[in-house]
Amino acid sequence: MNVCPNPPHTVDSRLSTFDRSSLRRELTLTNGTAIVVANMIGAGIFGITGFLAGDLGKPYLVLAIWLAGAVAALAGCLCYAELAINLPRSGGEYIYVREAWGPAWGFLSGWISFFAGFAAPIAAAALLFSEYVAHFFPALSPTSSAGVLSSTWWFHVGYGHLLAVVVVALFAGVNIVGVRFAGRIQNVLTGLKIGVLGAFLALAFLVGKGSVSHFSAAAARTSQHSLAAQFAVSLIFVMFAYSGWNAATYVAEEMKSPERTLPASLVAGTLIVAVFYLALNAAFIYAMPLEAMKGIERIGGAAADALFGGKGGDFFSAVMSVGLLSTVSAMVIVGPRVYYAMAQDGCFFKGAAHVNPRWGTPVQAIVWQSLATTLMILTGTFESLLYYIGFALVLFAALAVAGMVRLRRRSGWKRLSAVNWGYPLVPVVFLGASAWMLCYTMALRPKESALGLLTMAAGSLVYRWFFRRVVEA
Repeated sequence: MNVCPNPPHTVDSRLSTFDRSSLRRELTLTNGTAIVVANMIGAGIFGITGFLAGDLGKPYLVLAIWLAGAVAALAGCLCYAELAINLPRSGGEYIYVREAWGPAWGFLSGWISFFAGFAAPIAAAALLFSEYVAHFFPALSPTSSAGVLSSTWWFHVGYGHLLAVVVVALFAGVNIVGVRFAGRIQNVLTGLKIGVLGAFLALAFLVGKGSVSHFSAAAARTSQHSLAAQFAVSLIFVMFAYSGWNAATYVAEEMKSPERTLPASLVAGTLIVAVFYLALNAAFIYAMPLEAMKGIERIGGAAADALFGGKGGDFFSAVMSVGLLSTVSAMVIVGPRVYYAMAQDGCFFKGAAHVNPRWGTPVQAIVWQSLATTLMILTGTFESLLYYIGFALVLFAALAVAGMVRLRRRSGWKRLSAVNWGYPLVPVVFLGASAWMLCYTMALRPKESALGLLTMAAGSLVYRWFFRRVVEA
């Protein structure tokens, strides 16, 4: 099998090669779990339940789809944990897909990560942050005509967009000056987010002005598709919200004792978030009937307004916007490590592999990701970004999990007991859910699916023109 640039013969020899990285091992189990939680709890949970209300129309289906997403995410998480203990190198899917399917597919995985895996989700989180801030300053809404500075059919710039760009630039600067400093800020922001969401949940059911009758109040569906078909397509939204379950694998080379801390970070982070997601959606439905929440992007803030009114709603809206900053911070940390790993292998532009000797961070990779994110902010909308992100990420996560099945045949491969106990059910659950989502999304959302496939096609051409000779020499 061709692996860029020099294929190792055993798992053990690969590990010794990976350990020579110049990145610093400074992240702990707490940091890893915080990165997972921060990547997951963000734009998805704070912005998509309003779309699900119209798509599905019944409260129990809204809760069921979040539970289905949790099961799929946990299955994927366990498979990634096994991949991580055998291939403890920064880069996530890029490393796993490359090892299983070869350098061309590995490059495409990293290419998709650059656009759909990080630049687009960071853009979505930053735009939603502006939407939450617009609760206090309406001109900052990305959808407001009042704050528009320039607009064409493909390019839209307003005060809200500029705020989103500033947020991305700020966290890029923080991450450039060192992963330890960025990790500390990440821990603080994540801790604040978890603490306030916990308080929101407790107060919602204790003193909030909600009603249990909302759990039996259906809404008129806005989708013309069958429930089964729409459930599959809407699951793309939910999997976007769960997409950070693999986040710790991207910083594997910077984690202490990765064989122990990586699996624990992935599983702990995913379970914590799954519980929060189900509880938060129950709180949203308790606060508002589905009919009232249809199409609302700022669903967390709207629920807080309905539950607490006035200043209470303002307070929780403000803190939820801070929670989105935690998501931006986490993804700005994680994303550049993919391009760093690719560049080390000759599969990306060389500058991305350069680690600044003073700060110990891949500065060029961070800057390139920030520029791509800025382009996404100025040319995309929140909803359109969600479908594009979801389709591409599900496809390559499925390739990585299928690759785990293939790589298990290797000599010296270490099998995670949780996967081994449920094998082959664990990968089958994830792969089956992925195939279901992809097929229906291609049928019902052809434009977004085509954009994801077009991104892959462009990546194939870039690989062929710039990297194939070096990688496969």
